[in-house]
Amino acid sequence: MGEPVRPGGVRAAVLVRNPAFWVVVALLVAGAVRIAQIAGRFFEAYPLATLTAIGLFALLAVPFWLFVSELDFLEREPPSLRVVAFAWGGLVATTVSIPASTALDNLIAKLGSPGFAADWGAALAGPTVEEIAKTLGVIAIVLIARAQVNSVLDGVVYGALVGLGFQIVEDVVFAIGAVALAGQGDQIQPVITTFLVRGFLAGVWSHTLFGALAGAGIGYLVVNPDRTRRHRIGMAGLALFGAWASHVLWNSPLFRDGLGNGAIALLAVLVFKGLPPLLLILYLVRRAHDREAAYYVAKLATLRDPTLITENELKVLGSGSRRAAARRHAAAQAGRRARATVRRLQRAQARLAVDLSRSDGMATSATQVREHRARLEELGHPEAVEGTPSVWHTVSAVGTTAVAIAVVWVALSALGGG
Repeated sequence: MGEPVRPGGVRAAVLVRNPAFWVVVALLVAGAVRIAQIAGRFFEAYPLATLTAIGLFALLAVPFWLFVSELDFLEREPPSLRVVAFAWGGLVATTVSIPASTALDNLIAKLGSPGFAADWGAALAGPTVEEIAKTLGVIAIVLIARAQVNSVLDGVVYGALVGLGFQIVEDVVFAIGAVALAGQGDQIQPVITTFLVRGFLAGVWSHTLFGALAGAGIGYLVVNPDRTRRHRIGMAGLALFGAWASHVLWNSPLFRDGLGNGAIALLAVLVFKGLPPLLLILYLVRRAHDREAAYYVAKLATLRDPTLITENELKVLGSGSRRAAARRHAAAQAGRRARATVRRLQRAQARLAVDLSRSDGMATSATQVREHRARLEELGHPEAVEGTPSVWHTVSAVGTTAVAIAVVWVALSALGGG
């Protein structure tokens, strides 16, 4: 594959002249009206449960949003388009999928049998409708801001955000559905149970992951003009099929009764169903990130100016783990202010790399890099490089892992798995 497509800006004057932009706006408005109507009925029937569900799942969205937004560190997606992707998933894809999935489920029952539909309806109808609806959100981004989809990683980011928006709204709907099914009035216990199952335990490999996989295919379709159209469409279709198949496996009745009793058995089912697509998308993200990083770091290397970026910083900037290690090293050597300054320096260097790729001037970004470096030098830490991992960092990593395992165990036990 060749170099990434050169990124461009999102200009309002260009957007308003694009018919696709107004189609997307109309769909978002229509979806917002429909979701507002649904939310209104929820608040009328179960005000406390609805408020609790919205609050819990909104909090869950924050770390996912931050993580996905950080995937493309070197050439970050505009906040406006990230919001559009999230809103498409939460407003458009959900409102399309609710009636369409029901209709397809009824069709499956007619063509097959009620028993087959009861077992496999959710596994076939939901993924078929939902994955197409979510993928159309990434296509919408391409149609309104083609220049912003310049790598497979961009497709991953937009697809994941569409999936995240869908996941949050769908989870709130399921939570209130659980309240209604419990038949005990405006109670929050069913909401908490739904949060633990669909949010905390299943969130890692749910709609965000499926959307990222399909989005990778759209990214490949857009940024590989050297390939034949048939090949690119085939790869995009394969990625969509992968998202659909992963979703089918997740919704399927396989191992519905678990692999036995206990938290470990329940966790084994979750891992079996969710780990394959997770490993696949991690591989795609790593490959796309490394390719993009090599391109932008090569642009910075042509500067040969240590006031902008040093040889050691070139080695660090292209790796997410090394960037994080450099920030930790700065904190250990010169305190939290140095850590924050290193992060700002890395961001400025990334913007400089993008400006170089656009060939439209780099004066502003170069000035920002020098300003952050001057502040770093004042703190006695002149270079954003990684140091030797400290014992405290190792202990902290082990402790964090232990806490995560304990929290998962408690969640599983609370759901009756222990």
